[in-house]
Amino acid sequence: MEAFVRLVAGRTADPEVLAAAVRAARAASDLVAALPEREVRRHTRALLDGVRSALQGDGDPGPGALAAAALLGSDRARQGVPVAALLDGFQAGRSHLVEAVIAEGRRCGVPADELLDGVTRIDHITITLARRMVQEHRVAELAAARTAREGSLLTLRQLLHGEPVESLAAPLSPTGRYRCVVTSVSDPALAGPPEQALAAAGPGLCGFVDGRLAALTGAVPVLPFDGPTAVVTPPAEPSGLAPLYALARQALRAAESAGLTGLHRLADLALLTATPADAGLGALLAGSLLGALDPADPFHRELAGTALAQLAHGGRTDRTAAELHVHPNTVKYRLRRLRELTGDDPLTGGIEHTAHWWWALRSWLARRHAGGPAGPAAARARPRDAAGPSSTRPSAPQVTC
Repeated sequence: MEAFVRLVAGRTADPEVLAAAVRAARAASDLVAALPEREVRRHTRALLDGVRSALQGDGDPGPGALAAAALLGSDRARQGVPVAALLDGFQAGRSHLVEAVIAEGRRCGVPADELLDGVTRIDHITITLARRMVQEHRVAELAAARTAREGSLLTLRQLLHGEPVESLAAPLSPTGRYRCVVTSVSDPALAGPPEQALAAAGPGLCGFVDGRLAALTGAVPVLPFDGPTAVVTPPAEPSGLAPLYALARQALRAAESAGLTGLHRLADLALLTATPADAGLGALLAGSLLGALDPADPFHRELAGTALAQLAHGGRTDRTAAELHVHPNTVKYRLRRLRELTGDDPLTGGIEHTAHWWWALRSWLARRHAGGPAGPAAARARPRDAAGPSSTRPSAPQVTC
């Protein structure tokens, strides 16, 4: 059994096993998949650690493992994930762990009897953890059901999912107009400050919907600029909130992918939200406009990043230079080199020309330039900046639409 325990200890500590277990859990449940991946990974890691410590001890989950299972159950209840969906994800992760352990055990020559005994012990541990998880899920649900907050939270979820609502919970009115706010906050333990800021924006509702802190507010809330990423929609009557909520979720994903923080209006993220929907078209534009550049060449990435920043600042060289922490002459030089290499100028032309360049630059800069044969541009020598060498070359800028 010692060989099996060592085997499980190695597999449960393997980052690849953790990542695969997370993928399995999210694939088994749409509601779990709707949660941020980091949220699923947080709990999965704690449970894998619990299985490992139980096998290395007396075979029963210790206080730490039981506490991790209890937290998983209560968090999912507060996030609105039903216990059936929670169990689907849990069992999928458990099945992946058992399959990985058996495969590795056979490869290492662990006797079949020892593998069988070990898997039986894993089953005992995971069943105990699942019971604790379900128990805390039900406790959290019952506690919430006894409060007026649960009724408000149910109304919020029904409105944002487009489900029929028998009667609006106070303080909403059927003829009132409310803004929908969706945030990146997924951990209930971190929801206090942003929830207070959302509540201060006027009469409305606030709570977790699809694993994210969301709210209906009368006014645009005031959130810290460096706080959680959040998207606010235009005001609408309760019956028209569901489509705006769906758009806000798409915009939030786009904003997070772009590294944006703070609160953003939905309309301001329109282009950033729409363009990733067809990555193939963006790649086609990048190939057409930036085919002379090599994504693996740091200088070429500087040129593209500078052009993207210049577009974001409406062609203002002084603002672009300030964002990139370079001299304005350096910005002008990089843009001139980009024109020489591509034969085009992103800053001249109509709205359509500018939009195409913006999309192409974002798609090109997002490429993963793994090792391997470089493109034709890699054969060219890297020219020096007109302003002289710099001790630190800035990375591609983030664009706030």
